[in-house]
Amino acid sequence: MFKLSDEGLKKVQEELKRYESKNSAIIPALYIAQKENGGWISEEIIGYLSEVMGLPASKINEVFKFYTMFNQKPVGQYHVQFCNNISCVLNGSREVASEVLNKMHTKINDISLDGKYCFSFVECLGSCGTAPMMQINDEYYENLTAEKAVEIIKGLK
Repeated sequence: MFKLSDEGLKKVQEELKRYESKNSAIIPALYIAQKENGGWISEEIIGYLSEVMGLPASKINEVFKFYTMFNQKPVGQYHVQFCNNISCVLNGSREVASEVLNKMHTKINDISLDGKYCFSFVECLGSCGTAPMMQINDEYYENLTAEKAVEIIKGLK
């Protein structure tokens, strides 16, 4: 059964005090829970946060299901997200992703056999002027070529 660490619970309680409305603390609470759960949120966690925050699970679920930064299934140690919006696509993001997947011997939305990587497409990472780009966990990489992307990913430890 999922339970936040004492430190995580304290952070969620601080976020609840920080805002006039408890609803405003949902995003920070989801981030905290996702980090403590190895990078993803389960329905069990939604229920737990509902109890901790004194909010209906449906309110938390609305936020959780809307934003792509919250993972609805397990991801690898490194969650690699390729931007799939028009600027990135026109500048080669699909080709970059294809080359990376080929070199890493995996498919989109699969976790690599070693559990280290998960690759996915997201609608927009908000860097149209430096397309194509990808996000790995909390870091952004812009102006990518396939070679540069492979080098970055293979350099992760």
